[in-house]
Amino acid sequence: MSAIPAEVDTARQPPMTIPLRHFVVALGFLTAAVGLRVALAAGVVAGTARLAHVHLLLAGWVCVTIMGAMTQFVPVWSGVDLYSRRLATAQLWAVGVGLGGLAACFLLGAFAWLPVFGAAALLGFWTFAYNVARTLSRLDDSDVTERHFGLALGFLAVATALGFLLAVDFTRPLFAGVGATHGSVRAAHVTLAVFGVVVTTVVGALYQLATMFTQTKLRGVDVWLRRVEEVGYPLGVVALAGGRLVSDPTLARVGGALVTLSLLGVAAILAHRLVESAVDWTPMLTRYAVAAVALAGWAVLTLPAWLTAPLAGDRLFGAPGTGSLFRLGFVGFVVLGTLYHVVPFIVWVHRYSDRLGLEPVPMLDDLYSARLARLDLGLVVSGVAAVVASDLVGLSTAVETAGWALVLVGVAAFAANLLRVIWVHSPQSLVGGAAASAADADDSAD
Repeated sequence: MSAIPAEVDTARQPPMTIPLRHFVVALGFLTAAVGLRVALAAGVVAGTARLAHVHLLLAGWVCVTIMGAMTQFVPVWSGVDLYSRRLATAQLWAVGVGLGGLAACFLLGAFAWLPVFGAAALLGFWTFAYNVARTLSRLDDSDVTERHFGLALGFLAVATALGFLLAVDFTRPLFAGVGATHGSVRAAHVTLAVFGVVVTTVVGALYQLATMFTQTKLRGVDVWLRRVEEVGYPLGVVALAGGRLVSDPTLARVGGALVTLSLLGVAAILAHRLVESAVDWTPMLTRYAVAAVALAGWAVLTLPAWLTAPLAGDRLFGAPGTGSLFRLGFVGFVVLGTLYHVVPFIVWVHRYSDRLGLEPVPMLDDLYSARLARLDLGLVVSGVAAVVASDLVGLSTAVETAGWALVLVGVAAFAANLLRVIWVHSPQSLVGGAAASAADADDSAD
């Protein structure tokens, strides 16, 4: 069985329905994002659908997953009660409607509606940020994971505000008189959203997860690399975003160097923890290994690209052709691997933990299908490899389309595996548990 770490306080966690609904909605966004990308590669949808794809993938899948995970595990890891369960429920409705509407607007060319759905998404993300920030404020002291989460919330507030301004600018120009352009604000928005919100959260979580579930500790060079990252990475994100906002290549170049070197250090820490792992490998750790290789490769390729032309439009996510390597290879595999532990963990604790020692109960790894996990890993790795190869060396459109199709089938297998865990081992968690969740959703604020 995957261990239930003794240091976490599961009594602090919110009702199971709250994080699981976030994860199910996020899986829906992931399926839509990959399906749309297959259509883009095949040339059957308009070019503006690319904006819908990026928002569905990063804001929809990754950020909604982060919202559910933080809502669940900040109370568990930090030993404090969630500030408000009502807000945790409301945030999903607002973000879900807002992001779904934004994607539809990009697909249909209905840009006049972008500010409306942008406002809904902004309200949802800010509600989440407020709720978790108030939860973290109850701590007397914070560890490395909690500090990263606090930084990510600050980046989220700024990135989503810029996103809303961009949505308004589609219909009513805002930036002409302030020394910025739609393109420069968009570049800053992307930088803060991806490297500020998503990656800061992922890195913070990895410090906790990569040690906890390999049963190892940071030591030696790992500790030094972590200290460098804690200072250098957030400064790098601010400098890179600021340089892109004001079109200052020197500032962006310094920021880009700090970001790539810090993340290269994170890749080394993660790889070191996996090599020293004291436990059998699980779907979670296997996917973390893929992520470590992808992150190291991205950093090596991106550092010289950002040193030479950090403001270039084709280098928002890194060196030309490395966007899929970063978004899918690193971020995607970290999220996929984490969900292979988080979803069974939540279900197991609520369904079986109080029966342990009284009757036979399944192990954590027994809740999902190991065969299906191996299948989705092979499909997604093969698909991502084809997409990345196509991006880097310019293979045919057919190869790219086939790669995204493999990713889509792998994602479907992944989603089926986790949804089976919820359905079989907690069949009323999303439907019948709604009334119990609502009745139990009183604010814990003073």
